[in-house]
Amino acid sequence: MIWLTWRQFRGSAAMMAALLVVLTATLALTGPDLASLYAAGIAQCSPDDTCDRFYNVFFDGHQIPFMAVSLLVLLLPALVGLFWGAPLITRELEAGTHLLVWNQSITRGRWLAAKLGLTGLTAVAAVGLCGLAVTWWSDPLDKSATQSLALMAPLVFGARGITPMGYAAFAFVLGVTVGMLVRRTLPAMALTLAVFAAIQLTMPLLVRPHLSAPVTSTFELGPANVEHLGIPPAGSGPARIMLKSAVPGDGGAWVLTNALIDASGRRIAGGNEEAALPVSTTSGPCAPSGGPRGGDGCMVEVNRLGFRQQVTYHPLARFWPFQWIETGIYALLTLALTWLCFWWIRRRLS
Repeated sequence: MIWLTWRQFRGSAAMMAALLVVLTATLALTGPDLASLYAAGIAQCSPDDTCDRFYNVFFDGHQIPFMAVSLLVLLLPALVGLFWGAPLITRELEAGTHLLVWNQSITRGRWLAAKLGLTGLTAVAAVGLCGLAVTWWSDPLDKSATQSLALMAPLVFGARGITPMGYAAFAFVLGVTVGMLVRRTLPAMALTLAVFAAIQLTMPLLVRPHLSAPVTSTFELGPANVEHLGIPPAGSGPARIMLKSAVPGDGGAWVLTNALIDASGRRIAGGNEEAALPVSTTSGPCAPSGGPRGGDGCMVEVNRLGFRQQVTYHPLARFWPFQWIETGIYALLTLALTWLCFWWIRRRLS
């Protein structure tokens, strides 16, 4: 049974192997140079405290390959479910070849176990290898990425570490389950894609933020969390400020809420909103003649008046705990669907 399953599957396995060889070879050849460029840049910018500028230049120079490999890891589990999982049983049902096997000495359970085991383990191993290789290669870029593409950000988190393995296992068994229920290949593929996409959207939006209680902290304002502090010509209007969705001292954190508050704790503006500040722009530190436009003196004055950033977030230190928890959730879903497959094939499928 394993030999027969392998003969049916070897073409797809060869294509996946070729893709992995090309990808891992490319990453292995370019990864050391990428790490060296990052290390050299950090060594140069650290004495002058200009690493923020280096991060921007370094990431912008490699943003396209960063996005490409991340997108590849995100798409692979869906492709596994679509092209490996959904047709695995439905093509047998449509052709009627499953009846020939069942009339031999092969039981239904053994037939399904061979197909799920060989193909599923190959899929998980291939996607896992791809995810870990991309995680290793992109480490310098993850350290220098902007907040929206930081390591804990939803789009990047799902393309790193071990979670792609959980996604692949779930997508594959989901495809098999839908195929057994629908019994038609094309409808099964479409339904698999729709259900998998819905769950992949639900996880970061509704589940992952609650895997652990988020941290709520208040920070003074400064370059790390202020996007823009504008000082107009004297008397022509108030000073205006806009916050970054960033956590000072934890650049890879996942920001859930971000707000500017005053000394009484009242919310003034969100992280993507520009707010007017009740500070004098005709005299004092925030006047155009009081120092550089938006300079340190005005920032000190704004902090003295009690304005702060209040942010709710998950720190970067939770990356691996969240990876293990989320992978465990997908593993449980995979086991539940696997049980349903065996129950269905023994009780309902003919």
